[in-house]
Amino acid sequence: MVFRRLPRWAIVLPVMLALTALPGCGSGAPAASTSAGGGAKEVTVFAAASLTETFTELGKTFEAAHPGTTVRLNFGSSSTLAQQIIQGAPADVFASASPATMKAVTDASLAGSPTTFVRNKLQIAVPAGNPAGVDELEDLTAPQVKVALCAEQVPCGAAAVKALDAAGLEVTPVTLEQDVKATLTKVELGEVDAALVYTTDVIASGGKVRGIAFPEAGQAVNDYPIAVLAEAPAGDPARRFVDLVLSPQGEDVLTKAGFEAP
Repeated sequence: MVFRRLPRWAIVLPVMLALTALPGCGSGAPAASTSAGGGAKEVTVFAAASLTETFTELGKTFEAAHPGTTVRLNFGSSSTLAQQIIQGAPADVFASASPATMKAVTDASLAGSPTTFVRNKLQIAVPAGNPAGVDELEDLTAPQVKVALCAEQVPCGAAAVKALDAAGLEVTPVTLEQDVKATLTKVELGEVDAALVYTTDVIASGGKVRGIAFPEAGQAVNDYPIAVLAEAPAGDPARRFVDLVLSPQGEDVLTKAGFEAP
């Protein structure tokens, strides 16, 4: 299986550069969902960065159940992925971290009816030792606390704005990142004292960060929709991949990672 997470500058590059970014590690060949040698098929899945660990596992499961089929996973900000699809990037499945980013694709008649398959909630992520002593959301307003947030145009950033508004708080971040994984990395590297990221990303860090729940997160829960793209070159294999995500087996993988059932 091959996958990559988009760099931050991908959001502003022309789509031709985005298309060249899809090959597998070291392959040098462009991604495609057409028949390959020996009758093998490729299913290209565009998925929100927060799905990296779970979709990597589900991709391996799918390949094991469908010998000769390769799942290509392209992870990044949902808003960036949506724009790439609209601009013609080849893909079979889109799994977004918000209905708004999926709507941009369906409004362009580029996907069938999406299905919400999980939900995700924010937590405050702090370094394992929590040197700034952050205990609650209000602590992020302190001028000496360095905070990272996702940019507002991406789902994790939009959720952060909702949560802070619900708490009546204003936070001045030292950095705005283009997806949740980049935001989490700032905490893992100790470059910031705290960040608002998804519960699933705290779990995926494997103890590199500590998560702090806060009540207002319940007012900023993100629904995750998934859809087969209208012109999906992979056809039936793409639909079967979505079926796996929606199956009890898929739900088990996702809920174990911290996602909530819709």
